[in-house]
Amino acid sequence: MNAVTAQLPEEDLTRPARTTETPPPPIPVIDPAKPDVASVEYSQHRTKLSTHRTALSEHRTALSEYRTNLSTHRTNLSTNRTEMSMRRTGMSFQRTRMSADRTLMSVIRTSLSLIGFGFTIYQFFQKLHESNVVTGSSAARNFGTALVALGVGMLVLGIVYHVQFMVGLRTTREKMIEGRLVHGESHFPVSLTLLTAIALLAIGIFAIVSMVFHVGPFG
Repeated sequence: MNAVTAQLPEEDLTRPARTTETPPPPIPVIDPAKPDVASVEYSQHRTKLSTHRTALSEHRTALSEYRTNLSTHRTNLSTNRTEMSMRRTGMSFQRTRMSADRTLMSVIRTSLSLIGFGFTIYQFFQKLHESNVVTGSSAARNFGTALVALGVGMLVLGIVYHVQFMVGLRTTREKMIEGRLVHGESHFPVSLTLLTAIALLAIGIFAIVSMVFHVGPFG
């Protein structure tokens, strides 16, 4: 059921014209004294009755074919609606995935602001302290370290939530594909946003290790 079923032509759905109600042929009046004539008239009467029944039978057949065409047409419409519903459901999974990516991007932006701002504060007061411009800058440097740690923690929680959500979404999608409730034609790739978040997490961890232990690429 991958292609949309074609509908019947409109002429197949034209209702047969209403038949004209005609009474059955009257029973002939027979003269008992003329049996030969009576036999002929009765035979003609039976022929007329047979013709009348044949016309009624043909009209019933036309009505039956019309009802069959209507039933087939309704079945085709139902099939089309089911097909469209399956495709809409499949696309809704893609929209949900992109919505989850946008949520993770919001976490990345916030974490990046915290990490960048905290690292800048730490480095600024560290350089001032090393140049003997200011003394007692440990409070400001601790504040910068706390901001970086907050950004890293927020990013960890965002990644964990995103991974759990996407695993559940993929599992639900696979079950619905197995049950033929949705199409699995659309690609469901690994999130590029998740890879970016993991890379930023590694940078944040390196930054906080460098700030605390004065080692690493940012020391």
